[in-house]
Amino acid sequence: MKKKLIAGNWKMNGSLAANEALLKALLAGVGQPACQVAVCVPAVYLAQCQALLAGGVIELGAQDVSAHESGAYTGEIAPAMLKEFGARYVIVGHSERRQYHGETDELVAAKAQRALSAGITPIVCVGETLAEREAGHTEEVVKRQLAAVIHTNGHCISEVVVAYEPVWAIGTGLSATAEQAQQVHAVLRAQLKAASPNADRIPLLYGGSMNAANAKSLLAQADIDGGLIGGAALKAPDFLTIIAAAS
Repeated sequence: MKKKLIAGNWKMNGSLAANEALLKALLAGVGQPACQVAVCVPAVYLAQCQALLAGGVIELGAQDVSAHESGAYTGEIAPAMLKEFGARYVIVGHSERRQYHGETDELVAAKAQRALSAGITPIVCVGETLAEREAGHTEEVVKRQLAAVIHTNGHCISEVVVAYEPVWAIGTGLSATAEQAQQVHAVLRAQLKAASPNADRIPLLYGGSMNAANAKSLLAQADIDGGLIGGAALKAPDFLTIIAAAS
């Protein structure tokens, strides 16, 4: 049985002082969790967080990566650079990147491929907007987004993590019900099974406002293998409660 994964996405939050206080509180409270734990931090804090997490049970992740290996791409961060700072995970295709930076399904797939080539596990985000859900297109949208990653990465697809994040539930306080989330996770699991004999080992995370109050019911679902946590990841007691629910 694979371990659940709880990954915090700090988004564009943090400071040297706040990061130190948060990570020290997490390390003091996490013990030996039965799940995997990671924090995906802003790139400028990778060195600080790498030092603070050294030797502990919490893994380090980044929030984005370039689709290119190196070169004249000002402001981009190469996967080899993330690797040097000990990043085990990197988020690709988060809905905020798709929305505000125009990232396409193909670009997200290329970023996932580049991360894998550097030995970093991509957390590939898929999800529908409220308009798409209301129009009955949820399944079509998430399958299209995942299909691009499967097509580009082929047999390596079993090395990724997939996070379903309904866009309408991110930072809004709204959350899919456990049943709604499970329904989409089941669709994604079936799609992955059709593409890889090792699909059962691919963690499927829920990423739409999972918090201390709803984590237990979401994590109890058959195809929900963890969470990609936003706001609650910035509060040590809340994040620890979610980790405990996954353990």
